[in-house]
Amino acid sequence: MIDWTTLIAYVSIVLGFVFIPGPATLLTVARATSSGTRVGIATGAGIAASDVIHTVTAIVGISAIIAASATLFSIVKYLGAAYLIFLGIQAIIAKSPSDPTAARSVLITPQTAFRQAIVAEVLNPKTALFFLAFLPQFVDSGNGLVALQLAIFGTIFVLLGLLSTVIFAVSAGRLGNFLRRNPTVLKWQGKIVGGIYCALGIRLALQER
Repeated sequence: MIDWTTLIAYVSIVLGFVFIPGPATLLTVARATSSGTRVGIATGAGIAASDVIHTVTAIVGISAIIAASATLFSIVKYLGAAYLIFLGIQAIIAKSPSDPTAARSVLITPQTAFRQAIVAEVLNPKTALFFLAFLPQFVDSGNGLVALQLAIFGTIFVLLGLLSTVIFAVSAGRLGNFLRRNPTVLKWQGKIVGGIYCALGIRLALQER
């Protein structure tokens, strides 16, 4: 069983990670601001689901294979970057609504946001390597099955990450509801959100192992 000292230290460090704005936060805030709180929460849930996948891949060794292969790492990285840039371009070229009533008809659904977030996060090899490098630091072979410990630490990370994205989504969603009443904001919000997605895609493409 994981000792309480290790568990408290782990939770404290993870809280610091998940509440410092990063790519996942930017994705969530961008969606919540442009399409509402529910869509932001769905985006956070998609990211959390992807982190579950990353936890599993770290446990079974797939992340280690990606880490060891420059080719595989690059393939996953460029697929992820291309997907984010594709979403960004879609948002940029989409026709901007001229009034709040019309804006409601072009908002993406929570289901779409959830699926997009899963794909974007799964195709981020840096996240896979993070789980591979971070989780084992808190594992002690004397505390039982290593795989079980990794699963527990991964689950805690996912839950705390989901908590942070929900908080960001609610805050950004309220701000977005206010901003979407302004015709100028409506005109430019798609381009701004698209620019954020493209920037994240370029950032991912330029990252090294």
